[in-house]
Amino acid sequence: MSLEENLERVLARYDELQSLMSTEQPLAPDEITRLSKEYSNLTPVVSGIKTMRDAQVEMEGLEAMREDESDPEMRAMAEAEFATLQKSLPELARQVQILLLPKDEADTKNAILEVRAGTGGDEAALFAADLLRMYQRYAEIRRWKFEIISLSETGIGGYKEGIASVSGTNVFQRLKFESGVHRVQRVPVTESGGRIHTSAATVAVMPEAEEVDVQIEEKDLRIDVFRASGPGGQSVNTTDSAVRITHIPTGIVVSQQDEKSQHKNRAKAMRVLRSRLYDSQRQALDDERAAARRSQVGSGDRSERIRTYNFPERRVTDHRINMTLHQLDRILDGDLDELTSALLAEYHAQQLAEMT
Repeated sequence: MSLEENLERVLARYDELQSLMSTEQPLAPDEITRLSKEYSNLTPVVSGIKTMRDAQVEMEGLEAMREDESDPEMRAMAEAEFATLQKSLPELARQVQILLLPKDEADTKNAILEVRAGTGGDEAALFAADLLRMYQRYAEIRRWKFEIISLSETGIGGYKEGIASVSGTNVFQRLKFESGVHRVQRVPVTESGGRIHTSAATVAVMPEAEEVDVQIEEKDLRIDVFRASGPGGQSVNTTDSAVRITHIPTGIVVSQQDEKSQHKNRAKAMRVLRSRLYDSQRQALDDERAAARRSQVGSGDRSERIRTYNFPERRVTDHRINMTLHQLDRILDGDLDELTSALLAEYHAQQLAEMT
C-alpha cells in the first residue's frame, strides 16, 4: 500500500468512527470505549495529514503567483513563502509517517523502574543511588509522579536496589530505552590515591501492568511472610510483615518489606510481579516478531552496556547512538530530554527504514 493510499484509509476510518459514535443507535459500553480509544489514537494522525496537505495546497497556490511577472513585490513574497513551505514539507511528511508507524501499546502506560548496583562494590551502590535520583528529578521536570516502592540501602548512602513506580503521560515511551547497563568512571570518595574506578549499575524499565493485562492465578503463587530487617541486620519491626511472592510457573520472586503492614507489602509486591510478568510476555513477543532483525535501540537488553558517565571529562556517552554530551551535571540532575528524544528519533528512523 502506498503512502497516499494509507492516508486515504486513515481519513476514511476517521470519518467512519465519527459517524459510528454520533449515531442514535445504542452501543454497548465496551464498544463505545473501543471506538473512542481508536478515534483518540487517530486524531493526531489526521491532524498531521491535514497540516501536510494544507501546506501542499498552499504551495500550489503560490506556484501561480511565482510565475506572475506583473507584480515583482508579490512575486518575491510568493517565492519566499514557497521556499519556506518546500523546506518544511519533507519534515511534515516524515512526522505523518511516524504517526502511521505501528504503536507500542505499552507506550502510554506508567512504568516500574528498577535500579541495581552491579560490579564495583560500594561505588556501584552509590552510582545506583545517583541514577535513581536522576530519574526522580527527570520525573519532577516532566511533572510525573515518582513513588518509591522499595529500597535496599547499603548504609553509606548507596543502594543495592531501588524500585519505583513512575506515572504520568507517555512515561514508558520516554523511559523504555533506559534499560541496560549504565557505567560510571570516577574517583571514589574512598580512594585516597586519586585513581579512576569503573563501576556499573543495571536499569530495568517495565510497563506497569494492570490486572486486565496479566491474569495471575492464586494457585500459581507461593507467599511467604517473614520479619523485616534493615541494613546490617537490625530489626525494623517485630511482626512478620515482610512478604515474598514466588510465581511458580516462571520462578519470578518479588520481596517487599518497606511497609509495616503485611497487606501493603503484598499489594506492592503484586504490582512489581504483575509488571515483570507483563514485561516478560512483551519481550517474548518481540523476540518472535523480530527474530531475524532486532533494533538495538529498542531491544531493552539489560545485559548491554548502553551508557557511560565519565566524571573527569564531565561527559555522558550513549553507545547505541554514538551520542556524547558534555553535560554530566545537568543530566544527573534530571535533564534527560535531549538523550531520550534522540533515542526515540533513532528508534523511529529504524522503524521507517524497515518499512521501506
